[in-house]
Amino acid sequence: MGKGANGEHAGRNLDRKRRRQKWLSKRWKRKKLKLKEKYDALEGAPQARGIVLEKKTLEQKQPHSGLIKCVVVQLIKNGKRVVAHAPRDKAINFIDEHDEVIIAGLGGSQRGQMGSIPGVRYKVVAVNGADLQMLRKGKKEKPKR
Repeated sequence: MGKGANGEHAGRNLDRKRRRQKWLSKRWKRKKLKLKEKYDALEGAPQARGIVLEKKTLEQKQPHSGLIKCVVVQLIKNGKRVVAHAPRDKAINFIDEHDEVIIAGLGGSQRGQMGSIPGVRYKVVAVNGADLQMLRKGKKEKPKR
């Protein structure tokens, strides 16, 4: 392969070079090798349903201090257990054990956590089919199961 591929018949060389360079891009590589589907508990889906097994509080990482309200959820589709965060003020009070919740990703970069929450990658979106923020604001009542 020539040094600077430019000329009438350089197409194949340019193609090959570009193909090799793509593997150096982290995003492209993760997508191609399907790493999200492989290592994500939600198996690549945006949201998943699960049953709350227990409520617990976690300490924030340095330099912050405070208790993060979380729930341990067992996913219905694959039985995996994950820790999900109940976002905002008093949201944890609307979640009880054995409730059915919908969880979504927290939005940390590169399958990571958000900010100072240690090892938590998911957040609770809905409880028993009712949106958690609506329950918090008092616009809806929690359905009985």
